[in-house]
Amino acid sequence: MPCLNLSTNVNLEGVDTSSILSEATSTVATLIGKPESYVMIVLKGSVPISFGGTEQEAAYGELVSIGGLNPDVNKKLSAAIAAILETKLSVPKTRFFLKFYDTKAHQSQEHAQCLHALHQQ
Repeated sequence: MPCLNLSTNVNLEGVDTSSILSEATSTVATLIGKPESYVMIVLKGSVPISFGGTEQEAAYGELVSIGGLNPDVNKKLSAAIAAILETKLSVPKTRFFLKFYDTKAHQSQEHAQCLHALHQQ
């Protein structure tokens, strides 16, 4: 069950967050090779963030997945999520950082283990 947590200092009031969530879900599922029904996206706005000593628009993300990550996929995911944030929230690609965690099924919650086991069948 891939989970993408995104935090930004952009105020999300009046922003079409549904389109961001939908596009991010599709992107993560496609690039990792998992069904969209397994993907979770968390989007938090108005988070105090300083990047490079300024508080201009910025974002930080963490992506956790049971498999599906590798250097090539990570590069594509970084570029794709950065493009979404730039288009939808005006966060420059140079002010976005994404951290990846490729975890094992036994390190995840019980329900995620069940999803992983189903996916492996």
